[in-house]
Amino acid sequence: MLEGLQADDGPKMRRALGAWDVTLLGVGAIIGAGIFTTIGTAAAGDALRVGAGPSLMLSFLVTAVTCGFTAMCYAELAAMVPVSGSAYTYTYAAFGEVLAWVIGWDLMLEYAISNVAVAVSWANYFRVFLKGIGIDVPLYLAIDYRTAKTIPGLIEQAPTLFGLPIVLNVLAFSITAALTVLLVYGVRESARFNAVMVVVKILVLLLFVGAALSLVPHQTVVENWTPFFPNGWRGTFTGAAIVFFAYIGFDTVSTVAEETHNPGRTLPLGILGSLGACTLLYVVVAGVFCGIVSQAHMQDNLVEVQGEPLTLALRLIAPNKTWITTAVALGAVAAQTVTLLVYQMGQPRIFFSMARDGLLPPLFARIHPKYRTPHVTTVLTGALVAVASTFISIEELIDLTNIGTLFAFGMVCLGIPILRRVNPTQPRPFRVPFGAYALPFIGAAACIFLMFYLPSTSWWRFFGWLSLGLWVYALYGYHHSHLGRVGGRRQRASARTQLCRVALACTTVGLFWVPHDSGLLDLWRLSGDASGQTAIGLGLFALGCVGIAVAGTGTPQPIA
Repeated sequence: MLEGLQADDGPKMRRALGAWDVTLLGVGAIIGAGIFTTIGTAAAGDALRVGAGPSLMLSFLVTAVTCGFTAMCYAELAAMVPVSGSAYTYTYAAFGEVLAWVIGWDLMLEYAISNVAVAVSWANYFRVFLKGIGIDVPLYLAIDYRTAKTIPGLIEQAPTLFGLPIVLNVLAFSITAALTVLLVYGVRESARFNAVMVVVKILVLLLFVGAALSLVPHQTVVENWTPFFPNGWRGTFTGAAIVFFAYIGFDTVSTVAEETHNPGRTLPLGILGSLGACTLLYVVVAGVFCGIVSQAHMQDNLVEVQGEPLTLALRLIAPNKTWITTAVALGAVAAQTVTLLVYQMGQPRIFFSMARDGLLPPLFARIHPKYRTPHVTTVLTGALVAVASTFISIEELIDLTNIGTLFAFGMVCLGIPILRRVNPTQPRPFRVPFGAYALPFIGAAACIFLMFYLPSTSWWRFFGWLSLGLWVYALYGYHHSHLGRVGGRRQRASARTQLCRVALACTTVGLFWVPHDSGLLDLWRLSGDASGQTAIGLGLFALGCVGIAVAGTGTPQPIA
């Protein structure tokens, strides 16, 4: 299996990234939308969950430890299987084709869907920055329609075209389109740009810390840390699940394995080094944020301002120091620009790996003859993110990204003991310490633990997304994969395969149809609601499950 993943044949991507480039790439991916967007909700909570309060500092540590276990697993696998694809490639090596497809599909939540959230957040901070320098962009050109409907009078203020209000996020669309063009030209040029922006955003975060501590007495900071656990450990762990979004970028380093010099040494350094540096900075920023504004103040003000907690905190303690707020907004713009860049780099390379394995059409594996980049998938990803960011709100996107990424990380952890067993002689320039079982199993358990602190809406949509992915696999990947062709898998869909496709379509529609704000125990009670939404959703899901069970009887086709 591993030999088939070495990518010795076919077009190669240019190896242009050194250790410094890869480390900065990881820092650039990690310090992004998370620290600038989720820190407020994690500290104060929202309508769906409680906040961590000052124990948010521990929340970051809990998440860092969880990611640390996963990072070591990523480092071993990335050095052992140095090809593009991240968790998708590692799952392919450990579990085979079907689970690899599930993880590859799941990773779209981390890269593509989370990129929509980052683009929307970028637009919010960029508008704050422009306002600070005297340029006022109309809100209806920097917001999605769903969010605009919740703001009184905004829809009425927007110009109309053929009677329809023009409300779309032009700023988010523009930055995504610009970065897509940059990535088509080549990863080396992108890495140099990333290095400059990483330095800028770290300096601005330090500016926030320094300015906040200079404006608020240290005694006030200590007083605001009391009570440290306003909602007990439940709040702390809930905060950890929320701020997980601030860490997910570290695995992006492994997606550029084919573009790095000496991946056996470079990748472990880049993953672990960037994770450790960012954790230290996060804890400091969280401590200052929770110390300069009381939790009651946070809860009152974050209801109206969800997308810019750091600048909001500065406005509350120093409303006349607009230059500081503008500078921090600029830092958020820089941070999220790099995050957009790295995520836009990661998703096309996962598409590239899946197409190379036959799970997606060959078009997705094309490399530009001059720039040696996966230009087709880069343009496709950029177009999808750019269009989606103009009309989709940031709400719930972060939770959906978190649950999908935690699932993928857990699978990566479980891949370590399996590959140690089935491929014991494979060279491993880096090994997870303390054996093949201890840390990987702890890492997988920690990922599952954090998943349970995410709201029910995320679980419903996550399972619906996975069901949709299996349906797509049944439509194309099952009959076109390289492993399937080598193993003699039938190229034409049998009656059982057709039944499985229909059944998966039913389960997918059913999972998306049921009310996503309901727990499992509430569904039976809600099945008698007047609209019939729950009953229809449960019926479609049950029908699909029966169809899958029937299709699975008999002698199955071999699946690698």
